[in-house]
Amino acid sequence: METKVKITTTFNCTLERAFKSPMLCDVTKVHTGYGIMPKITHCTDDEKWGQPNSSKKVFVAKSLTHKGGFGSVDNIVERIENKYWKIEINQFQAWMLGFYKFVGEWQTTELEKNKTLIEYTYTLYSNNIFLYPINWIFTHTFWKKYMKHALENVRKLTINEEPYKYL
Repeated sequence: METKVKITTTFNCTLERAFKSPMLCDVTKVHTGYGIMPKITHCTDDEKWGQPNSSKKVFVAKSLTHKGGFGSVDNIVERIENKYWKIEINQFQAWMLGFYKFVGEWQTTELEKNKTLIEYTYTLYSNNIFLYPINWIFTHTFWKKYMKHALENVRKLTINEEPYKYL
């Protein structure tokens, strides 16, 4: 089953900053922990991160759902400069309600100078029919709130003009 959730907002920054910040800045400042979701502590194997077909191993802090350490793998599926990112998160090291992958999309559209529309979408994939109702509820309640939390962290990165960690 695929469960999709989308949120939109505007950022008061350049198109380039709105596009690059969520993927190329320090991810530990984006995924800072929220409820049952552990914060990201660091990444490895990320030398080529930012380019299509690149990946990185993501490490997380200890939480209710994870013992801490290696948490998942992030993969860049598609990058259209200053327009669109598509990433896939998989190889979860903790049980995730039967989800086996998440696909995130970050689309940017310049509305005017220093005003950029953000369309942030996640599709969560599960294959346990008995968990489908829980998957739907989780995606449309908790995961949507988590996305808003991450989105606001990205907004802070754009406001503070955080340096890019990756090029």
